[in-house]
Amino acid sequence: MANGIDYRLKDGVATVTIDRPERMNAVDSAAERELDGIWGRLENDRDVRCVVLTGAGERAFSAGADMKEESKGGLHYWSNATEGGFGGISMRQGFNVPVIARVNGLAMGGGFEMVLGCDIVVAADHASFALPEAKVGRLPLDGMHTLPRRLPWSRAMELMLTGNRLPAARALEWGLVNEVVPGADLDAAVDKWTQALAACAPLSLRAIKQAANEAATAEAWEGRNSMTGWLAAALQSEDSDEGVTAFLEKRPPVWKGR
Repeated sequence: MANGIDYRLKDGVATVTIDRPERMNAVDSAAERELDGIWGRLENDRDVRCVVLTGAGERAFSAGADMKEESKGGLHYWSNATEGGFGGISMRQGFNVPVIARVNGLAMGGGFEMVLGCDIVVAADHASFALPEAKVGRLPLDGMHTLPRRLPWSRAMELMLTGNRLPAARALEWGLVNEVVPGADLDAAVDKWTQALAACAPLSLRAIKQAANEAATAEAWEGRNSMTGWLAAALQSEDSDEGVTAFLEKRPPVWKGR
């Protein structure tokens, strides 16, 4: 563990844990640099099939920016934000590995923004989400751009303009969360999702995520006809042939990642 961030890799699943429970897993500048570096390394690691992002303990996924450190004000934070957004992940472009948010408690401010940067969200039933910046005279700098892409306009504005907390059960109803389980069952639920991803061709997953990210910011026709390197590699890969062969032979595919 370095700078309050724990990183582990096992069987193709990378687990990134914000381990600052005494600060509700708030992210200071050192932790953010560490996170940004981890995402950068993972971008090109073909051994990684998926990533789980979580916080230590049961109280908080992350309370966002460490306000005790942020003494220079919100404008300074905005002007010095990392290219990937809060925690290096909230607005990261080009990161094609699927990321699962294991939300073990409160996801507030930048913590919620990091969740919005993930692809699959699994939450404990006691978890909640909030963008409370307006209550303290700040702005949800990344959330203003990402949340309206994930929710109907009125719902996104409700959260940003009031700063109210969104319980996990309602987040599931709104489509922000994929699954809500009792806290004791959170690890088992996340394992189920990692196994589901591991059963798919890794190059296909990367290509799907890249295409989806591009489609979110481009016209549908432009995105549909964009033949990127990742798409070409996936469609011409050994795994592409193996998937069809395994289906015809009625057996599980054996993925090679090439």
